[in-house]
Amino acid sequence: MSKSKIRSIKQIDRILEEKLRGRVSTLVYNETREKIIEKYKEKGLTVEELEKIIEETINRYEKSLVEPGEAVGTVAAQSIGEPSTQMTLRTFHYAGVREFNVTLGLPRLIEIVDARKKPGTPIMEIPLTDEYKYSEEKAKEVARKIESTTIENVSKEINVDPYEGAVIILDPEMLSDKGVKVEDVVSVLEKLRLGKVYVDPEDPYTVHIELRPEKVDYTKIEKIRTKIANAKIKGIKGITKVIIQKRGDEYVLVAEGSNLAEVMKVPGVDYRRIYTNNIAEIEAILGIEAARAAIIREIKEVLEDQGLDVDIRHIMILADIMTWTGRIRQVGRMGIAGEKPSVLARATFEMTVQKLVEAATEGAIDPLLGVTENVIIGQQVPLGTGIVEIYMTPYTPKEEEEEEDIEAVIEKSR
Repeated sequence: MSKSKIRSIKQIDRILEEKLRGRVSTLVYNETREKIIEKYKEKGLTVEELEKIIEETINRYEKSLVEPGEAVGTVAAQSIGEPSTQMTLRTFHYAGVREFNVTLGLPRLIEIVDARKKPGTPIMEIPLTDEYKYSEEKAKEVARKIESTTIENVSKEINVDPYEGAVIILDPEMLSDKGVKVEDVVSVLEKLRLGKVYVDPEDPYTVHIELRPEKVDYTKIEKIRTKIANAKIKGIKGITKVIIQKRGDEYVLVAEGSNLAEVMKVPGVDYRRIYTNNIAEIEAILGIEAARAAIIREIKEVLEDQGLDVDIRHIMILADIMTWTGRIRQVGRMGIAGEKPSVLARATFEMTVQKLVEAATEGAIDPLLGVTENVIIGQQVPLGTGIVEIYMTPYTPKEEEEEEDIEAVIEKSR
């Protein structure tokens, strides 16, 4: 081995191409290359050192590969299931923000594996484009467009009286903060068609509604008040609150609620980096591969947040089995466990009699390819050495003797 110093990154690439490419996965190759180049820039590197690193990388990579017949599903289930018993059941504040609560720990893990259509606390992270992300004012501008603003958000009081009509006292500070004008409020109230809407001539922040005679009904007073309070002035449906966070030198919006399709359309939002914890919404808008990546990220974050170290490959196999059919399936009788091809495996997981009766009426056949069904009937399980099958072609010595006799007869006849 040469002890000469490496003189350029091109030389590193040439050695890596020759000795490492094809021996490890692309991901491992790229990561190794990055780390080697980083060390080379810091301290320099000799050819001998590089060759030792390559040799060690190949050894470790080959040791980490799964053996044929390894029970990867069972190991993944144990590796995720056991640490999850140590999780807490609390709801935590989001990233140090007092206003936002986000479900973490075991309840969040259950939400993910149950493939719930909507998380208990939907949260969106909304990065901004270069034009908006360095200015707090511009970030505020985008936040105002996104945050759903209702009449209630900009009012001090909303009073409804069947004879005097409705009186809405607006809050000038909130109007300014949300970027809403009194005219906008009047326009929204007119669309409700409750009656004539006008601004108090003495107080520009008080709006009156003269209720129509057919609307004057004591039983509907609270209903009218709720209708006025929830009337949307602007913003995106489902986004109840937006705050601005500074991360490094850029501003990022964090929204309570989720509406991926609409938020992506807002000018100033970097739609390539946007993220929501609503996995069903990611699947509907960005597809199943994006949903798989979100499942992996969410489970990893939940476990890490609790200080639990689970190898990402266990989480990846769980995400794969949840998404490989092209749609997200829950880990339960309505999903993965209930859709197994084996009748006996389905019967072992809840509703045993029902599953067996269904199978009997259909005349279903169980090929006994999985673990559970072979355990039930007491056969060898197709795991480890159990997956090895020896094929043998038997022969009888008698046939060989007959062939020899025929050959002897032919020889004699010559």
